[in-house]
Amino acid sequence: MSPSEKIPQFPRTYWREIDLPKFDVLNEDISVDVCVVGAGITGITAAYLLAKEGVKVALLEAGSVLNGTTGHTTAKLTAQHSIIYDELINHFGEDQAKLYYESMMSAIQFVENSGVDCDFSKEDAYVYATTEQYVETLKTELEAYQRLGIDGFLKDTIPFQHIPVKGALVMRNQAQFHPLKFLRSLLDDAVKAGCSVYENTVAMNIEDEDDSPIIETKAGHRVTCKHVIMATHFPFWDKPGLYFARMYAERSYAIGIKTDKEYPGGMYISGDGPTRSIRSTPFEDGQLLIIGGENHKTGQGENTITHYEALEDFAEEVFGINEYHYRWSAQDLVTLDKVAYIGPITSERENVLIATGYKKWGMTTGILAGHLLTDYVLNRANPYKELYGPSRFHADPDLKSILTANADVAKHLINGKLEFFPREPEDLQVGEGSVVMFNGKRAGGYRDENGKLYVVDTSCTHLGCECAWNAAEKTWDCPCHGSRYAYSGGVIEGPALKALELLKEE
Repeated sequence: MSPSEKIPQFPRTYWREIDLPKFDVLNEDISVDVCVVGAGITGITAAYLLAKEGVKVALLEAGSVLNGTTGHTTAKLTAQHSIIYDELINHFGEDQAKLYYESMMSAIQFVENSGVDCDFSKEDAYVYATTEQYVETLKTELEAYQRLGIDGFLKDTIPFQHIPVKGALVMRNQAQFHPLKFLRSLLDDAVKAGCSVYENTVAMNIEDEDDSPIIETKAGHRVTCKHVIMATHFPFWDKPGLYFARMYAERSYAIGIKTDKEYPGGMYISGDGPTRSIRSTPFEDGQLLIIGGENHKTGQGENTITHYEALEDFAEEVFGINEYHYRWSAQDLVTLDKVAYIGPITSERENVLIATGYKKWGMTTGILAGHLLTDYVLNRANPYKELYGPSRFHADPDLKSILTANADVAKHLINGKLEFFPREPEDLQVGEGSVVMFNGKRAGGYRDENGKLYVVDTSCTHLGCECAWNAAEKTWDCPCHGSRYAYSGGVIEGPALKALELLKEE
């Protein structure tokens, strides 16, 4: 059987296989102290902490709670964000690099101390090298560990004989958990403490006059508040800070399998490419192995189904696949200096707060952000404000990164407009999507499993780049700033707020 025949037909994430609460849509104007937009790990953590402090909170979610990036993670709770600490020391200094580590460890401690039944377990985390060259990188990173007082050491091997490892860097006392079991408990407690939650409520704009921001929803309702927290992955209102020019979007993939081999424990990630992430979680009467990796910029690269095939090939070779249960993908944003933006959207708008740019390490960073944003709202001191402040700028690497990122955007903006595609919408087979020519112009077509044809204008409604077809997820993805759309045109992920124009449906 070929790899593509084994792959589950549709993406499905293991974490959402639990009962989650349902909430009504917002159907009236309301007034609260804080409006949190986005019901993922950051938004729910912040709403929980604020509600427990007696703050009147409304939590708005454009779709269903916990169905975004938080529901599509590998769920490692770790301060070992691959290789980062030597770079942090060079760009931020030793004191700030140590604060980065301490902030992530505080997030792990929060989950451990919560008492929530969420499959929490302490695990060592490993970054491994498959080349002698990368072993030298691990040695340099170990020196950074030692300077910062991080509990870690080098090993020659990891317990997987089919991975050609040359060395591995271990960080002790890390953890893993079931993120939705944990956050479901926090959400329930937030509601009990008075937090109002609204699903299928799309925030479109913010009016920030007279120090009382007003969130305008797609349905025309208004939420007046003293503070806004944008926990929407990408800030839905980003014009003041121009965040689309200060980050880029990457996709990554994961599969969930069962194997006959006993799992030895630990969490693993390759340092050199291609990225491979390995962990396990309790599942049925045994363990589900979660294999992740295959990073690429959103809307760029090869046929996306090949990324699942590559992970399957790796899992088969290393573990042997007994049962193939799940496949899913996620998207995250990377900042210019690889540290998240958490705090006021600009120095002039201190009551509009953001949290974004987690670089695929959203479990610890999201929990940290919930605490940090709570302290901003309550005007409390926090040692991590300077490190994560969104208004920071460092000439190196920020200047180089912003020039490189925006040159890439310009290339895709121009090239996409000049492409010609000989296919017509009528050529598409059932289950097939492609760029096509429609009425003499570039468009996107998809024919669903029932034979229904959808044709959309592929020009991204954010800044006009041409979207690419994502065959694995059946979406239109923008290669410039990471907006994603359903095959019928609806927005799945921002920064875009408006749907692609539906040109034909039959």
